[in-house]
Amino acid sequence: MLDNAPRGTIVIEDLEIGMSRDLLKEVTDRDIELFAEVSTDRNPVHLDDTYAMDTIFEGRIAHGMLTAGLVSAVIGEQLPGHGTVYLGQTLKFMAPVRPGDMVRAVVTVSDIDYAKRRVTLETRCEVEGKVVLKGEAVVLAPSGKFD
Repeated sequence: MLDNAPRGTIVIEDLEIGMSRDLLKEVTDRDIELFAEVSTDRNPVHLDDTYAMDTIFEGRIAHGMLTAGLVSAVIGEQLPGHGTVYLGQTLKFMAPVRPGDMVRAVVTVSDIDYAKRRVTLETRCEVEGKVVLKGEAVVLAPSGKFD
């Protein structure tokens, strides 16, 4: 993993439209094996080179939800950060992520409802500048105000 942005919290009162955070992560064979173990998704397209060569992907790929998990990491650790509650997420998988790929997960604030503390975030993952996943998340952001 590369050195990424500072982790912590940006409270809703300090959020602005267009604010963005990202992280970089190389997806390794170990990541894929651990995700298969935790999720119990042992589809051979992720784990078996011979099997995967005969698929439309012509080789092994990472689990889509492993890639989506990098978006969750940005949301939970950076933007808005600690204390954020996921309310929903849409995902569209555009291209496969392969073992050894360096993935950049990017989260950008697209709308803020201060009264409800709801934040809409544009989410995407890229490999070498190509979008491999895109979507939108709605979260409940932490507040700096004490009622």
